[in-house]
Amino acid sequence: MDLILEGFDRYLFDRLYAVLLPAQSPFLGLKGNATFSSTREVPVSFPGSTYQYTPASEYISFPPTEYTYMSKLHRDDWRRQALSLYIITWLFGLVVYYVCATLSYIFVFDKATFAHPKYLKNQIRQEIRQTNMSLPIMAILTVPFFLLEVRGYSKMYDTTANGPGLWYNFLQFPFFIAFTDFFIYWIHRGEHHPLIYKHLHKPHHKWVMPTPYASHAFHPLDGYAQSLPYHIFPFLFPLQKFAYVFLFIFINIWTVLIHDGEYVADSPIINGAACHTMHHLYFNYNYGQFTTLWDRLGGSYRKPNDELFRKELKMCQNEWKRQCEEMEKIVKEVEGHDDRQYLSPVEPKKSR
Repeated sequence: MDLILEGFDRYLFDRLYAVLLPAQSPFLGLKGNATFSSTREVPVSFPGSTYQYTPASEYISFPPTEYTYMSKLHRDDWRRQALSLYIITWLFGLVVYYVCATLSYIFVFDKATFAHPKYLKNQIRQEIRQTNMSLPIMAILTVPFFLLEVRGYSKMYDTTANGPGLWYNFLQFPFFIAFTDFFIYWIHRGEHHPLIYKHLHKPHHKWVMPTPYASHAFHPLDGYAQSLPYHIFPFLFPLQKFAYVFLFIFINIWTVLIHDGEYVADSPIINGAACHTMHHLYFNYNYGQFTTLWDRLGGSYRKPNDELFRKELKMCQNEWKRQCEEMEKIVKEVEGHDDRQYLSPVEPKKSR
């Protein structure tokens, strides 16, 4: 995250802080004078410290400009870093959410889902609203991890020479997936405990037939809890900086993909959109994030219905009716009563 912060400092925050908190400003009780040369290499002097620019990576850097030395809050000030990281985290979450969810909605999501009896009235608007309310709070809770990373308390490394070795550059990816998949499974399953579910996880299960815009529509504490393994990993194990950025983006995209309603991965291993649809429909199955391994070992795996992979049956009224009947029974067990407002009522059951 230090590399991302350095880039934002270079192209946005240096100038912003120089304008809002210039070196001669009376704010913060500081009286230091900023000095820099035409070559932009002379560090600024602050009370009790001297800021020295050090690139976050040997592979890429964002050299400072004169604006770097024109604010009382220099780049290494933890208060500035915390505020900057909050803005980055919030904005990044919004951009990834809206771009990926919208692309998935336009090019992947099956619009026939709108006719499903369990599709909610104004559902997409509700999903977006829940996300917009949650992301800024989740960003506040996430900033302490990023701040500790930027300040050098994690085990992230830059070059292979500074890491465990070339072999680990490849192993870290499956290791990260395996680690997070295990812990997210148990966190997610724990959130389905009756004492927790109604207070924390129920908002995400409002969407019985989710759209891509439901991907980040969590209660903020729910979303934060399920993100903890991602942030804890680099404090326990080495992780290359660029790999960390890649994995952070991948996780957000994956979250959209398992809510896109297009059931491509008919795999006994991958916990794709079909598996996750089973979770939204039937609640107490398929808690995994990336794989079905822990669901299988934990007795919570449910194979996706065959009709999800057959175009002629996927949107069949009889299949929808069967889904609704089972879902309604489970809702009574899990929630007591169904307080959702559906777009269209379920057709009356016909006697057999």
